Amino acid sequence: MKKFDIMTPIGLVLGIITLLFAVFTNAGLGSVVFFIQVASLSIVVGGLIAALLIGFSKQELKLIPKITREVFKEQDHDLNELIDTFSDLSTKARREGLLALEASLDEVDDPFIKKGVLLAVDGIEPDIIKDIMMAEVVAMEERHKKGRRIFEKAGDYSPAWGMVGTLVGLVLMLQELDDPATLGPNMALALITTLYGTVLANMLFIPMASKLEQKTDDEVFVRQIVIEGVIGVQSGQNPKILQEKLSAFVQEKGKEKEAEEQEELANEA
Repeated sequence: MKKFDIMTPIGLVLGIITLLFAVFTNAGLGSVVFFIQVASLSIVVGGLIAALLIGFSKQELKLIPKITREVFKEQDHDLNELIDTFSDLSTKARREGLLALEASLDEVDDPFIKKGVLLAVDGIEPDIIKDIMMAEVVAMEERHKKGRRIFEKAGDYSPAWGMVGTLVGLVLMLQELDDPATLGPNMALALITTLYGTVLANMLFIPMASKLEQKTDDEVFVRQIVIEGVIGVQSGQNPKILQEKLSAFVQEKGKEKEAEEQEELANEA
């Protein structure tokens, strides 16, 4: 079940507050207002939209609202409940046979689990079941990758268009070199465009792409557990053994995450 991911808006609000607080504490409220420049923002946003229109098809761009909503949603994967589900299915299959599982699918909400169990009930070989289900996982990864690529490219284009805006500002500034009093303000205005592009890339687009990639990794991991569970049920594994096998799968994933976190802390140190 999906629920609202509060961490995304918290991160966005915290980033904006941090920037505003830094400017306010150093130069006051008037300087905060100076950072709001419509011309600079129009160059970055307009150039970014133009680049995305050129780089992606209409069908891909139509997916942006849907993909954006996914950033604000959190998929609640209860792995223990998933393991218990396959333990129960394995118990019923051993007692009543695989055909009895079809009646139990009304209690299962995940269509991927249903598809795997139905393949098992149809008597398809385990290797073929795994190939069919893995093909669906690969297709899901590719689909998610295409959607995520829009934000990744937006993260690349934003700083570039910020630099374009800065160059435009510098050209205009050089036209007024005969008036030294205007050099400072014009230089500051030119650099704001680069600031806009950098902030959009590093506080919005790149983090959003990163979160979408993490969601895909989590979904792939859960589906791998489902595949192992379906194969275990189809092959008539003992429910206790199957439960231990799937639990070890989860524990190993936890160890990998812990190792990655420790590596990141070591790199930061």
